[in-house]
Amino acid sequence: MLFTVPPLAGHVNPTVAVGAELAARGHEIAWTGPAGALGRLLPAQARILPAGEEAGGAYTELHARWRDLRGVGALRFLWEEALVPLARAMVPGVERAVRAFGPDVVVADQQALAGPLVARRLGVPWATSASTSAELTRPFADFPKVGEWVAGQIAGLCAEYGGGRGPRAGEAPQWDPRFSERLVLVFSTPELVGTTDDVPAHHAYVGPAFGARPAAPAFPWQRLDPGRRRVLVSLGTLNQESGARFYQAVLGAAERLAEEVQLVLVAPAAAVGEVPDHVLLRESVPQLELLAHLDAVVCHAGHNTVCETLAHGLPLVVAPIRDDQPIVARQVVEAGAGIRVRFGRTRAEELRDALTSVLDDPGHRRAARRIQASFAAAGGAAAAADRLEKLT
Repeated sequence: MLFTVPPLAGHVNPTVAVGAELAARGHEIAWTGPAGALGRLLPAQARILPAGEEAGGAYTELHARWRDLRGVGALRFLWEEALVPLARAMVPGVERAVRAFGPDVVVADQQALAGPLVARRLGVPWATSASTSAELTRPFADFPKVGEWVAGQIAGLCAEYGGGRGPRAGEAPQWDPRFSERLVLVFSTPELVGTTDDVPAHHAYVGPAFGARPAAPAFPWQRLDPGRRRVLVSLGTLNQESGARFYQAVLGAAERLAEEVQLVLVAPAAAVGEVPDHVLLRESVPQLELLAHLDAVVCHAGHNTVCETLAHGLPLVVAPIRDDQPIVARQVVEAGAGIRVRFGRTRAEELRDALTSVLDDPGHRRAARRIQASFAAAGGAAAAADRLEKLT
């Protein structure tokens, strides 16, 4: 099994768990992508076949320009400056990896389009790794022109690498490298996604897959206050520097809830300033371990943080910023597991009220635990490995 992935933790993490499960069953596993970034994200023993190294650093550095974009502007930037250039940069390395490793199956992340482009050209079976469910929810149904533009970007890539014809106005590509026709692994469940349509047989909702992570940062566990309810506030690694205004609303809410709630705020100290004693400010935390000690989470609706939170049966306050985050936030709210606030215009009072609601209203916790149960039943990495084995 060869995993093709972009240099982003949220896209790599599920493959670590699935890869470990496959390896335990006796399969040979490798990853291909920008090796420098993957070396920091994968276990030390992982076999990495370099692809697109020259684009890997630029892909992550694009964050400085991307972080202030919203809506269609952010989407255009994602495709024109990140996904399409990364695909072009990775294709030669992925082709070398496939020829050298000889995989029975290529498992391609939806943002690593080089995997399907090469697999289709070389006649290797491939599966999709959908690390977020956003693409499965018809995200452009209300914006058909945007959908047509994205389809054009995809069709252009397909034509460029021999996978089909070029784009035609108003039409989808002949095939779509975001969606395997044989297997799409969705690291979520219908209970969260909210799908009411019949799920195609080749779409496997396996729930989140949690595997080994890089060494966790030190954490002052003794500072967690047993007399207060504890809430994690995190905007993820890529959004921290754009959160200065949001952090001030967080501190305002913390002041209003000081008697009852302790916040663990994950953010750069320079972006936050002074914090009161009952706010624990850290630049990074061992998130999976910490969740077991919490009562709720405030986040940007990143798919990984949302799934990790719900896997612990905790309710959320979500403040989406861009990309798939508004879609994931809507899923949380419609499932009853949390409340959405405005990232760019949230006031302290609004955030306080949202936190009070998710902490005090048992309905939010019941919904979170219902999704938690669906995750457990879905099977995670073991279920994903089962489906992949059937392709060989």
